[in-house]
Amino acid sequence: MKYNFSLLFLFVFLISNSQTINLNESYLTDYLRTSQLLGDFKSDVSFTIKPFDIGKNGLKIENEVFNIEGYSPTVLTFFKNKGKIKILPVDYNIEFNSHHPYNRNNGSMVPNRGYQHIISAGIYAEIGPLSIQLKPEYLFSENKDFEGFGEGPNGHYSEIWAKRYKLWNKIDMPERFGEKSISKTLIGQSSIRLNFKGLSLGVSNENIWWGPSIRNSIMMSNHARGFKHITFNTTKPLKTKIGNFEWQIISGRLESSGYLPANSDFQYAGTNIYVPKINQLSETNDWRYLQGYSVTYSPKWVSGLSLGFIRWVQAYSALFKGKYTWMKGDPTWFPAFSNLFRKNDKYENYEAQTNQAAGVFLRWLWKDSKAEIYVDYNHNDSKQNIRDLLLDSDHSRAVTVGLQKVFKISTDDFLFSWEWTQMEQTAGRILRGAGSWYEHGWTYDGYTNEGEVLGAGIGPGSNSHYFTLSRIR
Repeated sequence: MKYNFSLLFLFVFLISNSQTINLNESYLTDYLRTSQLLGDFKSDVSFTIKPFDIGKNGLKIENEVFNIEGYSPTVLTFFKNKGKIKILPVDYNIEFNSHHPYNRNNGSMVPNRGYQHIISAGIYAEIGPLSIQLKPEYLFSENKDFEGFGEGPNGHYSEIWAKRYKLWNKIDMPERFGEKSISKTLIGQSSIRLNFKGLSLGVSNENIWWGPSIRNSIMMSNHARGFKHITFNTTKPLKTKIGNFEWQIISGRLESSGYLPANSDFQYAGTNIYVPKINQLSETNDWRYLQGYSVTYSPKWVSGLSLGFIRWVQAYSALFKGKYTWMKGDPTWFPAFSNLFRKNDKYENYEAQTNQAAGVFLRWLWKDSKAEIYVDYNHNDSKQNIRDLLLDSDHSRAVTVGLQKVFKISTDDFLFSWEWTQMEQTAGRILRGAGSWYEHGWTYDGYTNEGEVLGAGIGPGSNSHYFTLSRIR
């Protein structure tokens, strides 16, 4: 019997922090969420859009909970204190897998056997409404060989490989990222923004997390490397007469990994089992355009309740460049704001070549009970119409349900946490197959960036249960 031994170490030298708590520092977000359950963190933030901004335009955090100035000291001021420069932290994240790759929500890290780490540091500067955050990352991965699918003494017949490639031909998700160790410097958690009264507009490469889930965010997480995007978002809950609003709207560029799946030269029945990921429109390897948004509403009449909607659409960039006059309908650079349902035959070609998903979520914080519940319910690809949504709501759906509760034993607080995610196809697949989440029949790279899924770390078609009991001191 073989055993896998996996360890993840997080070391942070707290010389300071960036003005956003980036997702390499997710333990800080977890700390604030637990503090909200305990009643120490008084903010009404919903924890459904991350990273958090903790600058002067962002969340207000009491020093008793989190000493921002001590964590993010200013080293230089200028223009009569209208401008300042801060030192960013040195984040040092280490992962070691002894037998085979195991990775979850680790940003720029790759599926790796052996040792790998990310070292990240930088500076933050602001002048009036302008902020510049430079937080590059250095990634090193041993990337040792391991026994992958079909390898070892038994192997697989070509027929089994052909069935495996029914997934791999519709998603960019290689088992191993090349045959050598990986050493590279990345843009990392960097951004340039204009900030004003709780709003922010800019360009960024930061990892994003959407939805209330803690471990498996179906629609957007930091499981894959961050991607270049334009963002318009709130930096704190915006208060109105009917409640609080939080949102983020992005338009970005996704890239392929550049690595082939295992045994891509195999044949079955005289045909190559691997289909090159070439865009049928441009007949080239093409980058993908992604647009999406997440909106959260917290009604003033129900304390602690947050309701939200998420949608994203992606397709190869050639689809939006206006070169294909044969296509009926007018592809738009704002696809996430149109055609929630398939409209009619006029848009058939366009809709077939766009990969999209939409969903709703809620988080309900019960302050007196020091507890919370959350639900994240999503559909992959668009429904034909409302009738289709109501009659076949299980088709292509994925759901996460979770709860957290703080309770006291003797003089110590304990945190119980449970999260269940189901992404496999339902029994309805017998009549109407949906395919695995994150794959797509036209967008052959699937919902990935640099070879890793942008959503739940458990991957396509997977389910998971997490139970945690933590002592809070």
